[in-house]
Amino acid sequence: MTEVIAVFDIGKTNKKILLFDSNFKVVKQHEEKFPVITDDDGFECDDIDLITSWISKSLEEIVAGDEFDLKGVNFSTYGASLMFLDENGHRLTPVYNYLKEVSASIAEDLFAKYGGKNEFCRKTASPALGLLLNSGIQTLWLKQEKPDVYNKAKSVLHFPQYLSYTLSNEIVSEPTSIGCHTFMWDFDQMKYHQWIADNKIALPEPINNDVVFLADVAGKEVKVGTGIHDSSASLVPYLKASPAKFILVSTGTWCINMNPYNEEPLTASELEQDCLCFLTPNKEQVKSSRLFMGHFHEVWAEKLAKHFDVPGDSFKTVKNDEKLVADLLNKYGDTSVYFPNGKESFDEGLKVVDLSVFANYEEAYTKLMIDLTALCITSINLAVPENDETEILYVSGGFARNPIFIELLKKSFPAKKVLISEIDNSSALGAAMVISDTLSEADVAKLDLGIQE
Repeated sequence: MTEVIAVFDIGKTNKKILLFDSNFKVVKQHEEKFPVITDDDGFECDDIDLITSWISKSLEEIVAGDEFDLKGVNFSTYGASLMFLDENGHRLTPVYNYLKEVSASIAEDLFAKYGGKNEFCRKTASPALGLLLNSGIQTLWLKQEKPDVYNKAKSVLHFPQYLSYTLSNEIVSEPTSIGCHTFMWDFDQMKYHQWIADNKIALPEPINNDVVFLADVAGKEVKVGTGIHDSSASLVPYLKASPAKFILVSTGTWCINMNPYNEEPLTASELEQDCLCFLTPNKEQVKSSRLFMGHFHEVWAEKLAKHFDVPGDSFKTVKNDEKLVADLLNKYGDTSVYFPNGKESFDEGLKVVDLSVFANYEEAYTKLMIDLTALCITSINLAVPENDETEILYVSGGFARNPIFIELLKKSFPAKKVLISEIDNSSALGAAMVISDTLSEADVAKLDLGIQE
């Protein structure tokens, strides 16, 4: 039988189980979509009972079969959702949706007591998001809105740790969940922020993600991981297998640039420019910046297609024409056509840009990519410290397939290797890798980062 680690990769839309062998190859994968339910306020949320029942049944099937020898289980999930347990370890609440809006006064009171909004957000490396996305707010919201429930709570777990708890019965915290826009972690002191103790919130001290617990899973002794926040999990394969220090440029609807080698404290200015910090599985800071690049691209690509009367996906066939790029750079210099006053002028650009200045679709789209890449470079540079030791830019996601984007990045970062890296299921892979010691033959050196130069 093949030794495997099972990872449950729980996203908002899709829930997957993946089995990884000792070479970190996926040997089996299954995906489910579960209907959502509503919480006690009528707001949409995940059906936690359905999810945990599916997890149990899936593990029972693996153990009962004769194909795989289950050695470890871990969880990679979205963050920003908390679970409250009573003195008997029973769940008190639904898994509240992190998009749920709560009264702004809760956060404002917190800011007022602890140094003002700018300093509090800087210290916790958390933009004020106005929702339960700042998961620490959920504790204060529950205390204010549902005191009867809150007063019964003896333990508070982030979502990945709750799923782990359903198997291990261990109440733990870990760096990746508490370090990501939660308002809970003081990055200056590298410990829980003072307001947690002042409010007597029952958060366990964080342990590193490579800790495992022996648990009985369907009658078999299996090692269970702590669970890990999916954003941090996607960084793990690079932390384990990259030959040199790097920045990961993860592109999609959001372009998120992650630098695990930037120890500089977050500044108020960086926070205003959409930067934040989170933690690696070893409790080290990751400076991160983000840009709504995929969304900007999608809206403008549709507008260009209509104007030039071409199919909506015509951008997929536009090649990197070096002469055209050079001509456009000579003509416009650093002036952006599509974003006349930076990324904040996206809506303004949609109204004022005169597309008739371009001879054809290829020219208009190439200039769009020049302008978008310039915004992205500014965003990447926010994650680069003064004494930069990174040697590689890994580019993953949708824009890794855009030749104009990749060539412009190479020109802008001549001292770094710009490498396209396509890793399927990177969050699930990271969750498997942090507990890879559960497999007797696991070898990080065998990991394929999917590199294309």
